[in-house]
Amino acid sequence: MSNTWGETIRVTLFGESHGTGIGAVIDGLPPGIAIDWERVKKEMARRAPGSSPLATPRREKDSFTVLSGYFNGYTTGTPLAMEIRNENQHSRDYGELKSKMRPGHADYTGYVKYHGYNDYRGGGHFSGRITAPLTFAGAIARQVLEKEGVYVGAHALEVHGIPDRSFNPMGEDRQVLESLDSMRLPVLDREAGQAMEAQILTAQKAGDSTGGIVECILCGLPAGLGDPFFDSLESCMAHMMFSIPAVKGLEFGDGFRFSRLYGSQANDAMHYHDGRVESLSNHNGGLLGGITSGAPVLFRTVVKPTASIGKRQHTVDIEKKEDTLLSVGGRHDPCIVPRAIPVIENAAALVVLDRLLTDRRLSYGK
Repeated sequence: MSNTWGETIRVTLFGESHGTGIGAVIDGLPPGIAIDWERVKKEMARRAPGSSPLATPRREKDSFTVLSGYFNGYTTGTPLAMEIRNENQHSRDYGELKSKMRPGHADYTGYVKYHGYNDYRGGGHFSGRITAPLTFAGAIARQVLEKEGVYVGAHALEVHGIPDRSFNPMGEDRQVLESLDSMRLPVLDREAGQAMEAQILTAQKAGDSTGGIVECILCGLPAGLGDPFFDSLESCMAHMMFSIPAVKGLEFGDGFRFSRLYGSQANDAMHYHDGRVESLSNHNGGLLGGITSGAPVLFRTVVKPTASIGKRQHTVDIEKKEDTLLSVGGRHDPCIVPRAIPVIENAAALVVLDRLLTDRRLSYGK
């Protein structure tokens, strides 16, 4: 089913942007895992709307209630269910969108798929708001991974053509990755971040939006995770990343730059170091044959500009069956990148935890 993901850990998402609430059911978590709920709340706050002038002014605390699966300070091994109640809906802002389809949005495809019965308010189930419970699930996975010595981080590599410096493909210090969590726009170069923020606000004032590139790294992964072909770690990660709204591209390691390299430049030479096989470079993003090599897993996602914008655009009115113009009101992010970063980080952690459990290589928990 389209709303359920995973092999050993199964995550089911439910809800709509302007419905009563949203949430997730997480099945397959081992028993005996202690969860730091304050850290989960911190990850949720990073993604929450209304937290920054770079984001939609819609204010949602994203306060969650754990309904099952956690007892006396530990996971029970049974499904962990959570719910977030929606508190700040302005559904009247979306009355016009019942019949006028937003260009670049899933309004039309959702209408066709569900024969017009879909909840169109705020994008309904297609809304980026549904990434809140996904972030919740990933925040739990992230804590488990850290017990295994695996750390994840992400930053805005580019916003509307303004570049940040890249991660070191051979790995970044844990302190560097943790420092990104406290930034409203995580970047490695502060001056680049200021230029990005200025560009986002310029687009917002013009009634427009911008896109960008998010770079994500996972350090500390063991070699041997993943399977060939359909269950390669690249395939699993791609499945997850393309499930995040507005993600339209993905590359691992040097990615599309491989087209300009010779094999002698693209291959990662190996050597023994203290009795262990290590790579001397990481052009392949820590993955060979879809299986982790022991080098950091490094990938980048392209996030498109927010589809809902104030500029007038050509579209159609499906009730009147005629062409029309549309300027989208309501509250929308001028750039999705800042809030997509924690979603991508935590979603990536969920993928890796699922593979560790599937390969029976998790030591944490009873």
